[in-house]
Amino acid sequence: MSAKPNFSHAQVVEIVNRLFRLTASEIRCLPSYDDQNFYVASIEGAEYILKILNSEDSKNPSLIEMQTYAMSFLHQNGLPSQTVLTTASGQLMSLEETDCGYGCQKYLVRLLTYLPGTTISKVPLTPRLLYETGKMAAVMDQILQKMEHPHLDVLQREKFIWSLSNVPLLEAYMSLLDGDPLEEVVKSVIHQYKTSVIAKRSNFRRCINHGDFNDLNVLVQPDETDGHRISGILDFGDMNSGYYIHELAITIMYMMVTHPEPIEVAGPVLAGWESVLPLNEAEKDCLYLLVLGRLCQSLVYSRYNVTKYPDNEKYLLTTAKSGTRLLNKLWELGKKDGERKWFTDAGTFSDK
Repeated sequence: MSAKPNFSHAQVVEIVNRLFRLTASEIRCLPSYDDQNFYVASIEGAEYILKILNSEDSKNPSLIEMQTYAMSFLHQNGLPSQTVLTTASGQLMSLEETDCGYGCQKYLVRLLTYLPGTTISKVPLTPRLLYETGKMAAVMDQILQKMEHPHLDVLQREKFIWSLSNVPLLEAYMSLLDGDPLEEVVKSVIHQYKTSVIAKRSNFRRCINHGDFNDLNVLVQPDETDGHRISGILDFGDMNSGYYIHELAITIMYMMVTHPEPIEVAGPVLAGWESVLPLNEAEKDCLYLLVLGRLCQSLVYSRYNVTKYPDNEKYLLTTAKSGTRLLNKLWELGKKDGERKWFTDAGTFSDK
């Protein structure tokens, strides 16, 4: 079983001092799905994020090394990504052993640069900001696709439940929805995915996905026009080999969950994306079902993780309430009308 880390304030102070030769002046716990994140300010005057990975992910240092390299690669190519600070002995990460209530386990620890800004979930999602979000997601995937690294193959992650290639894996978790009105919708989405999306996948363009371009992983800062600009891209833990269309579907879905009028979101995100990477016919035809597929993944797996980490229920179910309403709304709208609206809105937006 994957153990979520539960390091104490005192342990964090000791780790920061021992590994990085820094003296913490402030430490603050940050929300996280199944890892443990801390904001750290040092008396030396700098700010950092200390990330402690869950015990399961900590068993795969090659994957973490690849994610760390991807962050650095994006940063070198001008995108606002965090970079990792080496330990006093020159390592990118350290494996720390402790008992967090599950017996002695090992947890990978990294210290990341701090990016200023607030999460995009906390600001008005204007059409212009949504356009920029779609554009940023496309640029990010284009850059990631240019990476060369000896461990690139670790991103294949064939049984990774969060990959949009693996929507059918949801079937193993359907007992969590037993009797829930959502059950029939989720089953129908899985069925349509299997019958409509898989057959067209050979026409999707391959790439490396960030895989979790959500409203808590995108930072923004005010710009000179009284709007906001993207100032940070966080959390590369779900990186996997996938397809460009997957990243777009993920981005649309998470921006929808945050928005008071979710049906209005897809058009500007799609317009921003297509300003960089126009979709081909197969990708266009599958976008609606891929958005629904990701929404089903989010709703079902968050319920599953609540059974594993009941103390983290509030964070794990962040998207659940609005996500349930959104899934019903999109399902009622239907593929034909949904796609017509999205692509019409995108065309209107790009003509402005």
